[in-house]
Amino acid sequence: MRLIYLLSLLWAFPTYAADTEPPIRFGLTAVVVTENLRFLDQWSEYLEHKMGRKVEFVLRKSYREVMDLLDSGGIEFAWICGYPYVQKREPESLRLLTVPIYRGAPRYHSYIIVHNSSPYRRFDDLKGKVFAFSDPDSNSGFLYPLALMIKKGEKSEAFFRQTFFTFNHAETVQAVSEQVADGGAVDSYIWEYLAVFRPDITEKTRIIKKSPSFGFPPIVSRLGVNASTVKIMKNTLEKMDRDPSGKALLARLKLDGFGNYSDSLFNEIRAMANTIQKSWPTPPMLPTD
Repeated sequence: MRLIYLLSLLWAFPTYAADTEPPIRFGLTAVVVTENLRFLDQWSEYLEHKMGRKVEFVLRKSYREVMDLLDSGGIEFAWICGYPYVQKREPESLRLLTVPIYRGAPRYHSYIIVHNSSPYRRFDDLKGKVFAFSDPDSNSGFLYPLALMIKKGEKSEAFFRQTFFTFNHAETVQAVSEQVADGGAVDSYIWEYLAVFRPDITEKTRIIKKSPSFGFPPIVSRLGVNASTVKIMKNTLEKMDRDPSGKALLARLKLDGFGNYSDSLFNEIRAMANTIQKSWPTPPMLPTD
């Protein structure tokens, strides 16, 4: 019934995005659970109605691919991770647009997970085991577990027997649930989302470590995008919680809304990245066999 209600709200909107203007392109990766492509169609229709212009979601497997599209001008907006956001660029090519609000705050955690039946209770117990990272540009899925190893004076090629990247937080949970990996690092938002919609896989996993809170993966705009377009997109996203159709879409995303926050929200990620860079100038970017 909720889906029928959502569809009725969206279909009630007239479509008047100008066909003469190029579409606004919005990059997405695994920071959003994208299995339901129909939902993305509904969200783009909502944005089109509010902005008066066609909006296209551009899906890519990795954060690096989305960042490359931003750098090259291939997209105007993107939902990325805090780690690529804080990385230095010369020249700077993007700016913070808005931040999702999750469970009352613009913050989330990294979860270190293991199979529910495994004997592992601490991160140290995973030494010599197989570990699944999510993405080499992911804060929760790569940077945080690296920081844990740095604190112990360890490096992943020595700490773990084998590592690999899934390039999707949901697939990291799947890998651990199927015991392809002994442990993994995932975004708490994605794990909690899956706990609602895919409990069959999360119930097979167990959280053994929860990170401190970090700034939630932000939405950014590319420098050079028309200022009016940037302002309208920001206002549209940040007012989604004020109308029934927007609230229905946010409910599907399991978000409270989007808000205006300072760049300082990402200082914890920035500090962690700097510490790793000083201790480990060239961290591994490839799986180890």
